[in-house]
Amino acid sequence: MFGTLCRMRPRAGQEAAVVELYRRWDRERRPRVPGALAAYLYRPRQRLDELIGVVVFESEDSYVANANDPEQDRWYRQLRELLEADPEWDDGDVILAAVWGER
Repeated sequence: MFGTLCRMRPRAGQEAAVVELYRRWDRERRPRVPGALAAYLYRPRQRLDELIGVVVFESEDSYVANANDPEQDRWYRQLRELLEADPEWDDGDVILAAVWGER
């Protein structure tokens, strides 16, 4: 598996719009993106003005294919408009994945 961790700072008043944009990706894009396995978006308690997104794909190839898709670029440009600056990305191999039941 392969994925990315994304640190981002929404513009003032735009956090809910970022969350909705991620929800829309899940509803509209995920069913058409081969290899997309999981996504998480959370707010660190020590940095309330920041969001961290985590996305997991079956393979680096499926991750790269999504990243190179023009639809993904359009989605990213919408996201970028809601942020103070470019997100910070950390791509890498997933060496452990454990899901402990439906929450």
